[in-house]
Amino acid sequence: MAVTGVSQAQDYPIQPVPFTDVKISSAFWQPRIETNRTRTIPFAFEKCEETGRIDNFAIAGKLKKGEFRGQRFDDSDVFKVIEGASYSLASHPDPKLEAYLDTVITKIAAAQEPDGYLYTIRTILGDRIMEKDWRAGYTRFNFINGSHELYNVGHMYEAAVAHYQATGKKNLLNVATKNADYLLTVFGPDKLLEVPGHEEIEIGLVKLYRATKKKEYLDLAKFFIDMRGRKDLRRILIVQKPDGSATHADSMYFQDHLPVTQQTEVVGHSVRAGYLYAGMTDVDAMMGSKTYSKALQKLWHNAADQRMYLTGGVGSDRSNEGFGENYHLPNKEAYAETCASVAQMLWNYRMFLESGEGAYLDIFERIMYNGFLSGVSLDGTHFFYPNPLEADGVTKFNGEATRVEWFATSCCPTNVTRVMPSLPGYVYATKDNNLYLNLLMGGTAKVSVKNTPVELIQETNYPWNGFMKLTVNPERSMDFALQLRLPGWSQGKPVPGDLYRYQNAEVQPVVIKVNGKKIKYEVTKGFATLTRNWKKGDVVEMELPMPIRKVLANEQVEADRGKVALERGPLVYCVEGVDNGGDVNEISVSDQTKLKFVNDPDFITTSVLIKGENADGKKFTAIPYHLWSHRGVGKMAVWVPKK
Repeated sequence: MAVTGVSQAQDYPIQPVPFTDVKISSAFWQPRIETNRTRTIPFAFEKCEETGRIDNFAIAGKLKKGEFRGQRFDDSDVFKVIEGASYSLASHPDPKLEAYLDTVITKIAAAQEPDGYLYTIRTILGDRIMEKDWRAGYTRFNFINGSHELYNVGHMYEAAVAHYQATGKKNLLNVATKNADYLLTVFGPDKLLEVPGHEEIEIGLVKLYRATKKKEYLDLAKFFIDMRGRKDLRRILIVQKPDGSATHADSMYFQDHLPVTQQTEVVGHSVRAGYLYAGMTDVDAMMGSKTYSKALQKLWHNAADQRMYLTGGVGSDRSNEGFGENYHLPNKEAYAETCASVAQMLWNYRMFLESGEGAYLDIFERIMYNGFLSGVSLDGTHFFYPNPLEADGVTKFNGEATRVEWFATSCCPTNVTRVMPSLPGYVYATKDNNLYLNLLMGGTAKVSVKNTPVELIQETNYPWNGFMKLTVNPERSMDFALQLRLPGWSQGKPVPGDLYRYQNAEVQPVVIKVNGKKIKYEVTKGFATLTRNWKKGDVVEMELPMPIRKVLANEQVEADRGKVALERGPLVYCVEGVDNGGDVNEISVSDQTKLKFVNDPDFITTSVLIKGENADGKKFTAIPYHLWSHRGVGKMAVWVPKK
């Protein structure tokens, strides 16, 4: 079975401006990113130390004595925090943090076996591994669907590339390439025909290929993708349990039921799925092919049009952390795992880079401000695993009924540590003579258009209001097209499909001015195109009207039938008991309900609230969804009855 290699240097047609070239000063995002740097990353390392995650490497490497602690996938948490710390280092040099990373990397390197294999639970426990966790498999790659052997090292590859780019050091990169080189001797068309149970290594291999230019890494990523669903070529994974019984994998749970080119519905574990689709998009771009394009389109429409919550979260089935049937989107039972939001962000942004379609950024932004951001507290040390759209103040969905500090499975907190500092890298992108402004986020950036440096100064109080001022300073006067994204919500559409719609969908014009003069513009793929000869000091102003929107769900979403939700700009709102007499069950919204937004500098952090008053005089307050559960355990609802 041939695996096509790269015939020439390829990549996405649209290239993101690196986060290291974008400095965020946004009153909304800068504190969050800074909190991640100063509190979340140190906190996550502290927890990795306390729980034995870092000690496992030292014990495996015989640097200290002890027993394995935790679970088979815990290695990945350390790698994710290193990745986030590396992003932080790239933006904020910190000798103390860099030195600490070196000590951790020394332990990781010691834990690597001579041939390159790295999996601390197996190295420490050896033949006793079945006593600890039979899903780790009793030999290498024996039960690859459950072992997380490849998932773990996929995160190591991402961390290694980030660390190398931030510091120029190859100490972790060398561990990563040694492991990847070992895998090349194990997996392949004429070797072991198998796929990882938890996708992620595909993304990591592509990043490793970018950093090293070793084509075999990209080929291996494609091999893992193409072997999915190929049970005609692979052995059936059955593992013997300690009690003598046997088990095998549920193919749909692992997106392994059909070859990926034949998959049309998002199924199974939603984090696994998102990582797979992101990896497929990567491989298509890097190989300059469209092998997965049709399948990705169908999968994306199924996710965005039929299986996504209003918050952008995905995964409605708590039994398998996965997708349910079309339009099955219960609110109180919603899983909408923070990690699944991360995976969907990664996938949607890649789809934009491949196509230039603003619709993918609409979903990305919806997730970023709602489904992702709700996963971490303002203090940066408490987290949601699931992100429900309704809470009764009693039901435990995190082990508690609110955010908690850590989990036995802490993939979500560690994912937050790496995504938050990377957000500036999503703001701008370029292609030929096109400069894309994808997200409104105040700050400065240094970009290159047609090999000419351009400084950008963006001023905005988004998402609290829709005004943006952009000062454009090219090194010399030059012609290029500035592409300003007009969010779908500003065009009367909350999402690209018909899963959700605005009851009051009237569209107010988006006014754009250049040097104080109102201009006409064309809209292509969700972007307003401004083509001109740009000179230093040119100023672009854009005003996105931000009316309060009443959102209705497709009638096929039973949980939301007869209900309404509220949005303003990119933010989904919810009602919380603490603002409404302790209860939310009596709150409703009708056509006659008076709604207004109020700037409240005293509410947790400066934000905009929605105040409502019904015809019977009953008043209520709605808050941004991402801020709920900051004032103790209580009731909450995104969807309320429509009277």
